[in-house]
Amino acid sequence: MLYNPYDNQYKIGPILSKNGDFPGSTSAILTLPKIICGTSSLGNLYEELPFSDKLILIKAYLECYPAGGIFDSAGKYGAGLALEVLGEALMQLDIGHDNILISNKLGWFRTPLKEKEPTFEKGVWKNLKHDAVQKISYEGIIECYEQGNQFLGPYRPQLASVHDPDEFLAAAQTEREKEERFQNIIGAYKALEELKSDKKVSYIGVGAKDWRIIQRISRQIELDWVMLANSLTIYQHPDELLEFIGELTQRKIRIINSAVFNGGFLVGSNYFNYRPVQETDAQDRKLLLWREAFFQLCKQFCLKPAHVCIQFGITIPGIDSLALNSTSASRIKQNMEMILSPIPSAFWVAMKEKGLMRKDYPYLG
Repeated sequence: MLYNPYDNQYKIGPILSKNGDFPGSTSAILTLPKIICGTSSLGNLYEELPFSDKLILIKAYLECYPAGGIFDSAGKYGAGLALEVLGEALMQLDIGHDNILISNKLGWFRTPLKEKEPTFEKGVWKNLKHDAVQKISYEGIIECYEQGNQFLGPYRPQLASVHDPDEFLAAAQTEREKEERFQNIIGAYKALEELKSDKKVSYIGVGAKDWRIIQRISRQIELDWVMLANSLTIYQHPDELLEFIGELTQRKIRIINSAVFNGGFLVGSNYFNYRPVQETDAQDRKLLLWREAFFQLCKQFCLKPAHVCIQFGITIPGIDSLALNSTSASRIKQNMEMILSPIPSAFWVAMKEKGLMRKDYPYLG
């Protein structure tokens, strides 16, 4: 059952205005639910689900956040497939435009598929019919925004950002090209600022795996939110990143922690940050040994690894929300339970004693 999002009994998600506007004024404060619904599974990440299963996933999330949830999507997810599925599913579920928020991370543009699989993140997206390329510039962001709107049908994103600027910079062959690409990123934000000024989107942000790029952008662009991907997990949580989170918090920039399972690896997947793990690789063997010890400790304390990852990710001061992707409706509901259930302090102490966490980690144990 989907509840009335304006019923005061259900204040666990972002409450939208009753006058029919999503918080579209640039002065509106962005309120985030504890869990944002990631949509990469709608784009066939790791496996292809039938549309009926994807519809069930969306419905399960909405039932957890009857006051209004947020869906995080991108043109990169399935080369636009996730956006198409999301728009179609919301229409079939008869979800009003004002009852949800959609985040579209811009910068990847759908193109024809010329090979057996897409050219981006090879091996992780299944049975796609299209490819995608990065278009990060003033014109590129406008093109991605308009294409995303076509995929979403009658729905529109209220949150927009530049997606994977770190990958865009990493593709540069020289320092001069890298600086030229960074200026293209600044141009992309000029486009986003215009979309916000015209009230076509409400909030602008950035999503990247390399948090240092987020830091550089945030010091030049006035952002409403940032999404940290693959960089702040139980496995990796560097001091410098924790200090940066403190800086963002002081500036009242909302922080979303994404990929707290390191692409699924920390809960049993063979992919670490969206690349396959190889037992023959020395660094990957270290990863596997760490995970084995982590799993053993979780079993000793009768805890699920996912529960530990979620609690670690959300208890860091300054983190407002986790973006979690799932292929299981029951797991979506379990995630909701786990984010509300603290982990015993003794477990964190044991993690430090076994060298699975930094001994000087300040917030737990």
